[in-house]
Amino acid sequence: MTLADLIAQARTALETAITTRQQEQDALVALRSDENLTEDAVTARVATRDAADAEVTRRQGALEELLAEQAREDEIAALSARTAPAANRAPAYDQVARVGQEERTYRPDHDRRGSSFERDVASAFFGDYEAQSRLARHMQEERVERGDQIEQRAAGTGAFAGLVVPQYLTDLYAPAAAARRPFADAIRGHDLPAQGMTVNLSRITTTTSTALQASENTNVSETDIDDTLMTIPVQTNAGQQTLSRQAIERGAGVEPVVLDDLFRRYSTTLDSTLLNQATNGLTNVATAVAYTDGTPTATEFYPKVLEGLSGVEAALLDQASGENIAVMHSRRWYWMQNALSSTWPLISQPGIAAQMAGTNLGTTYGSGVRGTLPNGTPVIVDNNIATNYGAGTNEDEVYLVDRNECHLWEDPSAPMYIRAEQPKLASLGVLMVVYGYFAYTHARYAQARKIGGTGLVTPTFTGV
Repeated sequence: MTLADLIAQARTALETAITTRQQEQDALVALRSDENLTEDAVTARVATRDAADAEVTRRQGALEELLAEQAREDEIAALSARTAPAANRAPAYDQVARVGQEERTYRPDHDRRGSSFERDVASAFFGDYEAQSRLARHMQEERVERGDQIEQRAAGTGAFAGLVVPQYLTDLYAPAAAARRPFADAIRGHDLPAQGMTVNLSRITTTTSTALQASENTNVSETDIDDTLMTIPVQTNAGQQTLSRQAIERGAGVEPVVLDDLFRRYSTTLDSTLLNQATNGLTNVATAVAYTDGTPTATEFYPKVLEGLSGVEAALLDQASGENIAVMHSRRWYWMQNALSSTWPLISQPGIAAQMAGTNLGTTYGSGVRGTLPNGTPVIVDNNIATNYGAGTNEDEVYLVDRNECHLWEDPSAPMYIRAEQPKLASLGVLMVVYGYFAYTHARYAQARKIGGTGLVTPTFTGV
C-alpha cells in the first residue's frame, strides 16, 4: 500500500467520524427538547457526543501526519532531482579556490588597470609556469563567483584561461555622461492622473471686486467672477534600442548597461523639454530681464538677479510661497564663484555673512541645491540650459522662479520598460523600449523671469 492510499483511507475515516459526530449532536439536541427529559439521559448522550468529538480529533491528527509526510517526500524528490550525480560532486578541499576566505588573484584595489593580469597573459604564452598557475587560479575563482556565466563546452573558456578577463575590469565601464534632470527634481511634482491625454486647470481671470460704498443704502461693488480653462497636454517621452541575442546572452552585463543609458536619456529629455520646449518651455514663458554688457562682471550681473526675483514676487503677490530658486548653467555658476570684490551688500541676509557673495555648498552635479546667492536664493545648476542664445549664439540664460509654481505631473511608474523578443525573432534581436507620460506648466501665473543678453556670453574667468 502506498502513502497516497493511506492518505485516502485517512480522509474517508475522518469524513465518517465527522458524520457520526454530527448525528450524535443532532440526537443530543432532540433529547433536550423531550418533555420527559432526565439528567442521566442527557449526561449519557453528552458523553457519547464527546467521544465522537475525540474520534474526529484523532482522525484529523492522523490525516495531518500523513499529509506532512507526503509534503516532505515531495521536497526530497524535488531536491533529489536538482542534485548532481555522484560523478559531479564538488572537488576536494585542496582543489578549489576558496573565495571569501582567500584574496582574489587579481584585485582592483591592488591593480586598478589590470596590468598584472595582462603581464601574466603575455608571460604564460612564453612558458612562465608561475604566470600560468596564477591564471589557472583566477579561472577557479571565476567559476566559483560566475559559474553561471562561464560556458563549459568541448572548447570552452577552460581552454583559454588567459583570455577570460577579471570581472572587475568590466565593472568599471564608463557610462556616457548625461545632463539628467536637476530642474525637474527641484520643482513641484504631482502624480499624473491615470487616464486622459490632457490635464485641465481652472484659472480665475476675472475677479470679484470691492469698493467704498458711496453712501448708506446704495449698491455696493459687484463684479462677476469668471475663470479660463487651462489645458495642458500629456506628452510621451520614449526611446528604444535593439540588441542582438548574442550580445545579451554572450556579453557581460550588456542589457543593464543599455537600459541604464536609456534611463539617462529619458531623464535628460524630460528636463530639457521643461526648459527649452517651444511655446511652453521655461525659456518661452518667462519674462525677459535684459543684461547687456560688453564686459560683464558678476557684481554687475547680481542686481539683475534681484530685479528678476522682484518680478516673481510682484506677479504672485499673496500666492508666493517664498521658495524661489535660481536655475543656471554650470558655466554661469562657476563664473559667479570666480568673481572677487571689495564691495559688500548694504543689507545682510540671514545666515550669510555680509562679506560673502553667497555660499557654495560643495555638492555634486544633479544632487540638488548647489549653493545660495547673497540674498539666500538657492541655486540649481542644470546643463540642459541652452548656451546658443543671442546673435552670437553663445549666450546662456538664468531663470528665477517660485519652485512651487512650476508644476510637473509624472506617471508614478515612469519610466517604464518593455522587453519585446517576438518582433525581432527572425533576426535574433531583442527590442528594448523605455517610455513614460508627463505633463507640465510654468504658466499657472506669469511669474517666471529669465536673465539674458550679451552679458551672458561664454564666460571668461578673470576674477571679476
